Amino acid sequence: MGSIAKKGFQNYLIQLQQHPLRTKAITAAVLSALSDIVAQKITGIKRLQMRRLLLKVLFGFAYLGPFGHFLHLLLDKLFKGKKDTATVAKKVVLEQVTSSPWNNLLFMI
Repeated sequence: MGSIAKKGFQNYLIQLQQHPLRTKAITAAVLSALSDIVAQKITGIKRLQMRRLLLKVLFGFAYLGPFGHFLHLLLDKLFKGKKDTATVAKKVVLEQVTSSPWNNLLFMI
């Protein structure tokens, strides 16, 4: 079983290198779907609300994946590809102060 997961992850990484935007958009859609299914089950909804689920998938695919992709490209340009711990911390803080509130606001709207 471990080899199946390892091979799947390797294939995912290959897709991420070859088609980064598409892979990130699909990943965001799948994660949005899974998180909404779990949220609906936790809140006690007996039958999945498909319209709600599809809207979350669309939001993840059309906005969250591409936005995150281009945001991190911009951050890499701003910080000139540095990968030390201090630079990573600065990227995280900048993302949390700027894009995270914007994404939450947009999601709530």
